[in-house]
Amino acid sequence: MPAQPNITLYTEGTPNGLKISIALEELGLSYNTREIALLQNEQKEPWFLAINPNGRIPALTDIDEDGQEIKIWESGAILQYLVARYDTEHRISYPVGSKEAWEVTCWLMWQVGGVGPMQGQANHFARFAGAKYPYALNRYVHESRRLYRVLDTQLAKNPHGYIVGDRVTIADIAVWPWVTAYRFSGIPSIDEFPAIKSWLYKLLARPGFERGRNVPKPHVYLALNELSEEELDERAQYGVKWNQDAMARDAAA
Repeated sequence: MPAQPNITLYTEGTPNGLKISIALEELGLSYNTREIALLQNEQKEPWFLAINPNGRIPALTDIDEDGQEIKIWESGAILQYLVARYDTEHRISYPVGSKEAWEVTCWLMWQVGGVGPMQGQANHFARFAGAKYPYALNRYVHESRRLYRVLDTQLAKNPHGYIVGDRVTIADIAVWPWVTAYRFSGIPSIDEFPAIKSWLYKLLARPGFERGRNVPKPHVYLALNELSEEELDERAQYGVKWNQDAMARDAAA
C-alpha cells in the first residue's frame, strides 16, 4: 500500500511553485495549500524559515512512516520526494535505475540549474530592474532562447511529444511553468520553437496541469503573453520597488 499523504504545500503562483501543485494534481494526491504573501515578505518570517531556511517558495511538509514531520524545500527536491514516496505506479516517473529515470534526472537538473536561473534573470531585467540594462537583458534572454532551442530539439525528436520517453514526467512538470512565462521574461514569441509550442498546449490539456496551474490562485502567465510590451511593463510595476527593497534587505543581512 502506498503511503497516505499528510501534505501541506507552501506556495505562490510563480513557476517554481506551480511545479509542485501540478505534480500533486497529476499524482492525484490530497494536500493542503498555504499561500505565502511574498510581497509582504511572509517567506522571511521565523515560522517559515523553520520550514525552509532559504526563505523561498515552494516548501512542503509531510508526515513520515514514524509520525515525524518532514520538511522538504527546493522545487527539484520536492518533485523527487513526491516521486520516490508516492509515485509507485510511475505515473510521472520511471523505475529507479532505468535509463529513462536517469534521463529525467538530467533534464530536471537542466531546468533547476539552467532554465530557472537564466529565465529568472531575464524576467528580472525585462520587468523588475527599475531601468533598462541592455547588456544584462540580452545576456539572459539570449541564454534562455538557447536553452529553449535545446528543449525544442529534444521534443522534436521524441514521437511521444514529451521530454523523456512515452509519458509526462517531473522533467516536463519542472519546465512547463517557466515556458508559459516566456513573454514576461523577454522572449518575444514561442513560434520559433514549434515543438515547444505543441508540447506546451498538449500538457495544458491535461486535467492535472489545468488544476495545478491555478494553485493557489488563477494562473496569469499565458494571458500575459497576449499583452503588448507596454502593458507587460505596466503590470510589472507592483514588483519593481519590492525587488529593490528586497535587494537592500539581503545586502544588509
